[in-house]
Amino acid sequence: MKSIAAYRSGLQIDTKVSKKAAEEGLHDDLHGRPVRIKNKSFIDYLFTCSLEVALSFNLPMQIHTGFGDKDLDLRLGNPLHLRTVLEDQRFSKCRLVLLHASYPFSKEASYLASVYSQVYLDFGLTVPKLSVQGMISSVKELLELAPIKKVMFSSDGYAFPETFFLGAKRARQVVFSVLSNACEDGDITIPDALEAIEDIFRRNALELYDLHAIVGSVDCRHPITLSDNYLSYKSQEDVVFVRIIWVDASGQHRCRVIPAKRFYQVVKETGVGLTFASMGMSSFTDGPADGTNLTGVGEIRLIPELSTKCRLPWARQEEMVLADMHIRPGEAWEYCPRNTLKKVTKILKDEFNLVANAGFEMEFYLLKNVVREGKEQWVPFDSTPYCSTSGFDSVSPILQEVNSALQSLCISVEQLHAESGKGQFEIALAHTNCTLAADNLIFAHEVIRSVARKHGLLATFVPKYCLDDIGSGSHVHLSLWEHGENVFMGSVGSQYGMSILGEQFMAGVFHHLPSVLAFIAPLPNSYDRIKPNTWSGAYHCWGRENREAPLRTASPPGVSSEVVSNFEIKSFDGCANPHLGLASIVAAGIDGLRRNLSLPMPTDTHPGNDLRRLPEELLESVVALNEDEILKSLLGEKLVAAVTGIRMAEINYYGNDKEAYKQLIHRY
Repeated sequence: MKSIAAYRSGLQIDTKVSKKAAEEGLHDDLHGRPVRIKNKSFIDYLFTCSLEVALSFNLPMQIHTGFGDKDLDLRLGNPLHLRTVLEDQRFSKCRLVLLHASYPFSKEASYLASVYSQVYLDFGLTVPKLSVQGMISSVKELLELAPIKKVMFSSDGYAFPETFFLGAKRARQVVFSVLSNACEDGDITIPDALEAIEDIFRRNALELYDLHAIVGSVDCRHPITLSDNYLSYKSQEDVVFVRIIWVDASGQHRCRVIPAKRFYQVVKETGVGLTFASMGMSSFTDGPADGTNLTGVGEIRLIPELSTKCRLPWARQEEMVLADMHIRPGEAWEYCPRNTLKKVTKILKDEFNLVANAGFEMEFYLLKNVVREGKEQWVPFDSTPYCSTSGFDSVSPILQEVNSALQSLCISVEQLHAESGKGQFEIALAHTNCTLAADNLIFAHEVIRSVARKHGLLATFVPKYCLDDIGSGSHVHLSLWEHGENVFMGSVGSQYGMSILGEQFMAGVFHHLPSVLAFIAPLPNSYDRIKPNTWSGAYHCWGRENREAPLRTASPPGVSSEVVSNFEIKSFDGCANPHLGLASIVAAGIDGLRRNLSLPMPTDTHPGNDLRRLPEELLESVVALNEDEILKSLLGEKLVAAVTGIRMAEINYYGNDKEAYKQLIHRY
């Protein structure tokens, strides 16, 4: 919603103007020549109606203030005239954005934002219209009183691309000048200034306009680059270390840590070296497994994917960034998990013009350290049941910190609750494209484990850390999108409530599910979780809203139960490499689309022994994968061979030592 009342009749809005007066005013305007809407009663009535609409849809309303059109009465564009609106209790919760920094009334706008909780400021158009000193002065006046969290920038470009570019460029220069001077004067610290930049140019608008929900709208982890001076501040005086993170084929998070100065000067472009053996390591040893064809001979480069770089919420002087694996400059290594996922999603896009979205539900245990009979043990944080209010109360401060940390990384949380296990909790993340969903899951694991460690606890994503308790999964929901529309979803009356494309894709996943398990349930311990009557998907079937089925179709809120929007894979667990897991699922779906596969009849009752079991142990999944020529072709035979070698090593190790799984809590 947006108003230009300031340019017609001014901001002295009469919030009690009658509809009759408005109609008479409109009649007068329409009979004038040339027609120009300027009647104050009509404009005031339209303004108040717009506020009511904005409130009903929970939308902010932008208001042009200060300078603008050539024929305005500038005196009436002073935002102080809005006091009547701001004091009207009907509109006390309607968020108002004062545009153009209200120039030349920037001080007045800053005052209003400091006094009224519903007032926000946008300094677009002021930058780049004014002189350099004029822009600096205006922004400085805005920041004198207004909370940083309520100030933002829009380029206000129009007609020509250059206006957008110039506005954005000038804004960065101006804000840098204002904040760097404030740092020199001792008004704020450099870390505070960096946070202010994030707020002004990204976070404030994301929150105010609820842009988190728009898939792919903002790549919020891309590094801010205002100038060389800014990078100098950031790399040398603020950030100490940069963690380059990768996840190996056994699903373990690993990192190389680079001093910030070296990272920004060298490593961000050239990467760091890493042995071939790194992708052949198992969950129990840091050497390459036999059969992986990976040894200590040969080196790749870990190339930082700078769009993923972000500040560590729990260690503000460090950053982390995910890495791609390159065998030579510009050429991805065939064992690289992120590239494997990008490769199959590109096939899906090129052949079918489809984008697969994924959203994860992370289950994990919080454990505390106790000493019993002179021995240290990790035991559950509590023993409350599923969705327990007291269970959530006990961990609420920790989960609040986790939620805030995820928000700072632009990872959207949809819901949280206590799970059925002792000390077990679940956090559901919003869906997005597969690569970003996998990236988000990695960062979410990092956040949860680190925040728990800060509170003296251990967070573990192991599927079955205690054989006598409920297991933990990382259920994933999949959907298909084309031009921003969910095309997995069918219409009322369509078979199974999904589209033909949706059924074919899901049928491919159903067909290849035994092989896919080798990626998404990667440990022998994973199969201790996948048992009947545990909502983990033990039987080879699918069902509509059937939580015992490994594949479950789900209906969106507020939509007929005859229509489904996505399907859930229950077998995915927290020890899987998320990029490889999603890559195997997308590859299976591609095969379903290519061969026009169909689903069998759904299982809409509790599965029983009349149905075929999915693999009951990891060896069965590995055998299925070795026989799956289609997945080998799409994912790469060498990669599949390496994964198979690692899985066989783990089968042998954990088969020979029945207590070894207890150490997994320290690795996952």
